[in-house]
Amino acid sequence: MRRNGGVNVQSVLGIIFQRLGLGLVTLFVVSVLIFAAVNMLPGDFAEAILGQGATPEAVAAIREDLGLNKNPVARYLDWLGGILTGDFGTSFAQANFSAFAGADTGKGGIGSVAAQLEPRFKNTLFLATVAAAIAVPISLMLGLLAALYRNSIFDRFVNIATLTSISSPEFFLAYILILLLAVLNPMLPSLSSIFPDMSFGERLEKTLLPALTLTLVVTAHMMRMTRAAIINLLASPYIEMRVSKASARHA
Repeated sequence: MRRNGGVNVQSVLGIIFQRLGLGLVTLFVVSVLIFAAVNMLPGDFAEAILGQGATPEAVAAIREDLGLNKNPVARYLDWLGGILTGDFGTSFAQANFSAFAGADTGKGGIGSVAAQLEPRFKNTLFLATVAAAIAVPISLMLGLLAALYRNSIFDRFVNIATLTSISSPEFFLAYILILLLAVLNPMLPSLSSIFPDMSFGERLEKTLLPALTLTLVVTAHMMRMTRAAIINLLASPYIEMRVSKASARHA
């Protein structure tokens, strides 16, 4: 495949697919290890839910209904097949077993993992969108200015600030922002919950503080990459030729 601007498009696509493949393999290995570790834990889930006074019939009913009477390999394959079809299964932590004889709870029904993930995924997506909307333009602007005014006081200050942000843990930056924006200057809430019926303004206000924390980290990385890319671009032969021609024209 032809090169586009000095970049081999085929090699870039190969790297992307390679990283995606490695990511899928990593997820598979991690899921196997976690599933095996959970199955190695002592105790029986059905007995833990029903309590010590549960009858053997009730325990057997729950084990059969949840598939706990199958061998671990079959249960893992069932779970993996459900994941591939969009069925994330049921949450044992949120399970309610009043329908079974001898159950100590009185709620009924079993919580779906997908139903529990949906609101959290929406909140995470909203947080990532807000952070990206702040970080992308700021990092591009700072990276461009730092490259154009390379080795200036502004460039050195921005580099020191970004290196400090990169070397600092995210939770430490979050504590600093909480101290500045929620404790010393109560402008934003330090703790908040987001509900589906909230307006956009309320969601934005409650999400802004964690979004700023993510912005500091993302901006530092993107700014340095933008600066390096612009410096390499300015060092290209055709750019230097245009600059020399413009200088000779105005000499």
